[in-house]
Amino acid sequence: MDSCYRLQRKKAPITGASGGLAAYFASIIAGHDADVALAFEWARHGIRVETFAPGYFETELNRDFWQTAAGESLIRCIPQKRLGQLPDLDSPLLLLASDVSRYMTGPTLVIDGGHMVSSL
Repeated sequence: MDSCYRLQRKKAPITGASGGLAAYFASIIAGHDADVALAFEWARHGIRVETFAPGYFETELNRDFWQTAAGESLIRCIPQKRLGQLPDLDSPLLLLASDVSRYMTGPTLVIDGGHMVSSL
């Protein structure tokens, strides 16, 4: 598990970034906090604010990384042992966009194959 943790800490190869990760992570945190604040403030107006947090999905930016030994090792650390596929987002998006979630506001749905709840 230690090797999985070390891989998780090294986001630069996955994103293609050579630096600036502090700004990236700060923007993620700020975005989450803004979502929560907006959900609280806009609920009284009947406006729902819901977000989703996808895990690792193969994209044009990271496709080469997933084919490396490091990428394959990280995939093995994901509890479902695979990357997300775009259809994995369909049902969560439909939930958030429909009246089925009419009494929900403020949640972030994590769609990551169990990555966030693993002991990475």
